[in-house]
Amino acid sequence: SNLSWLGYGCLKQDWTLIAVNAVGAALQTLYILAYLYYSPAKRPVLLRSLLLLAVLAAGYVYFTLLIADGRTRLARLGLFCSVFTISMYLSPLADLAKIVRSKSTRCLSFPLTVTTFLASTSWTLYGLQLHDPYITVSWGGSVVRFWLFWRYPPGQDKSY
Repeated sequence: SNLSWLGYGCLKQDWTLIAVNAVGAALQTLYILAYLYYSPAKRPVLLRSLLLLAVLAAGYVYFTLLIADGRTRLARLGLFCSVFTISMYLSPLADLAKIVRSKSTRCLSFPLTVTTFLASTSWTLYGLQLHDPYITVSWGGSVVRFWLFWRYPPGQDKSY
């Protein structure tokens, strides 16, 4: 996600997007390397990381070599970034069935939910200021997470 938004920022020549996502990409790389180093099952983690790297390389080829028009490239990359970001915010909701079944959000991190909400709201406001629909739209997933905490408070869990 950070690398995609970094590319989007470079195309738009938006130094805010470039700076934030360069730092984010560096931190995410450190997280992945630390996870890989401490993971007991290195092979599956390494294979998944290499697969994602191949997808990233394919995306780079698609957006830089196959789309010649700059405006079209910016629009398609913006759409890709938005979809990717929304899926990233929604990825912790893979436990949605467990949350609904137990009627508890114990498996979701509330601090992560709050910071995700604040960060995505900031980006939404930034996108509105720039009149950029791709930056603006990526806030949805964090709203769903907040709703889950409201609907299923962590203290009401009966299944643990």
